[in-house]
Amino acid sequence: MAAATGSTARPARRRRALHGLSTVLIAVGVLVLLDAGTTLLWQEPVTALQTKLRQRGLSKDLKKLEARGPTAIERRVLAGIDGQDRRIAFLARSLQRRTAPGDAIGTLKIPRLDADFVMVKGSDPEDLRKGPGTFDDTPLPGVGGTSAIAGHRTTYLAPFRHIDELKRGDRITVKMPYATFTYRVQRTRIVDPDEVSVLRDVGYDRLVLSACHPLFSAAQRIVVVSRLTKVEPLGAAR
Repeated sequence: MAAATGSTARPARRRRALHGLSTVLIAVGVLVLLDAGTTLLWQEPVTALQTKLRQRGLSKDLKKLEARGPTAIERRVLAGIDGQDRRIAFLARSLQRRTAPGDAIGTLKIPRLDADFVMVKGSDPEDLRKGPGTFDDTPLPGVGGTSAIAGHRTTYLAPFRHIDELKRGDRITVKMPYATFTYRVQRTRIVDPDEVSVLRDVGYDRLVLSACHPLFSAAQRIVVVSRLTKVEPLGAAR
């Protein structure tokens, strides 16, 4: 009888094990579908959470940066600089030099998209996992010429997901420790990934926002071009 009971128990255990495995696989499948659906309709949730936490840390870092103000050497140089524009340009170049890739350097606000993000220095993949980032080969706002900011559309909080909804005249605000810059959208373009003419100096100050296009593809880039309309000096730039 004991042998018969053991032989009967083994198939039962196998059935329970298979049932447990199937339950796990179904749960995993549901999670995968939910992730895919959320990404399609909104944004990828796992990387969004990661970047949201990073944004909180960057916000604290930015407040510390603003509170520190210029270095002692920068203050001495500023004492000999006349003119708001020249002071802003000096502080912008100094910030570019003394910050590292991935550091918080300012904020980007786009009212139409309800977007409000801490920006970082740099546009390498690691930098953009934290939030929108400035292009290394373009000047920071305030130096003059074309400044550029890149951002993701489906992952890492998707700061530029709806960038295609921006219209002519929409406001974009970039706040740096030394000044707040207001831009108005001029146009939107779709270009190849290696198209660099959109970053050239055109004789007036402007801002370019860039992201992959279309959604879920890196085949092209969507570029939103805006023109500087207002500058408000902050802190030592006053």
